[in-house]
Amino acid sequence: MNKHTKIYIAGHRGLAGSAIVRELQRQGYTNLIGRAHAELDLEDATSTQHFFDQERPEVVFLAAAKVGGIHANNSYPVEFLMSNLLVESNVCRAAYATGVNRLIFLGSSCIYPRDCPQPIKEEYLLTGPLESTNRAYALAKIAGIEMCWSYNRQYGTKWLAAMPTNLYGPGDNYDLNNSHVVPALIRKIHEAKVTGDAEVVLWGSGTPKREFLYVDDLANALVFLASLDDQRYNVLTNPDQCPLINVGTGQDLTIRALAEMCAEVAGYNGKFVQDTSKPDGTMRKVLDVSKIRNQGWVPKIDLKEGIALAYNSYLESLSL
Repeated sequence: MNKHTKIYIAGHRGLAGSAIVRELQRQGYTNLIGRAHAELDLEDATSTQHFFDQERPEVVFLAAAKVGGIHANNSYPVEFLMSNLLVESNVCRAAYATGVNRLIFLGSSCIYPRDCPQPIKEEYLLTGPLESTNRAYALAKIAGIEMCWSYNRQYGTKWLAAMPTNLYGPGDNYDLNNSHVVPALIRKIHEAKVTGDAEVVLWGSGTPKREFLYVDDLANALVFLASLDDQRYNVLTNPDQCPLINVGTGQDLTIRALAEMCAEVAGYNGKFVQDTSKPDGTMRKVLDVSKIRNQGWVPKIDLKEGIALAYNSYLESLSL
């Protein structure tokens, strides 16, 4: 890529997509395209093809997706499956038809088996059963990976699938019914601080360990991958191998330790109570990130700094 390359960010208003836009702008890229859902419905194949025919982007970041927490995934599996399959297939078809040079598909670490060895290597894909609560979403994302690989094998495209660990940061969803763990903790702890509640209830035992990545670090990694020289990029998209690469920190901590870190950042001095009637889920989930580190990328924002940035972003959203 050069600074004038025409780049389409699908899902540019979402958590990941908006971070990709920020990172591209920070690095001086000037020819960026984005469309809100009201302007372009990527589930509509005709509208998607018409958009690509008109705009002719050279590089695509496919960050558009229907996402949500455990409750939403478990309650609406049809919507999570169908929406994501339609978006992926429509964008990939249109991208191929208009000669898109590089496409970076954004997946999720939930594609990996529920109980696979730790840390999770890319080759563990499809080696065991998925987590049942978000199986529909995970299968849609697995289909997106296979789509990238299939186009690479059949048509010689250079498309890459990046799998991030748990994301958090500016633009996150703080709805307690649909949010992920970091924004949910930030909101619960902040509200307890404001109301003077002496305790905050945490689901499960608090002992499961998870990995978290600040979303601007993810965006930096994706732009890094998209701008690799041809020789290094072509190795990652070689049609003889699945074009899959993990993006994370390679470090994890317990949910209880995460909650205590959020409380310290927010200035909350109450205590935590574990509701052990609620499930823990997988006891450990951390990605093997040696593949992307071997390319020369490492995250820049540590967890405590990232939580402070996310908390400030949440406070700003309350004042809007």
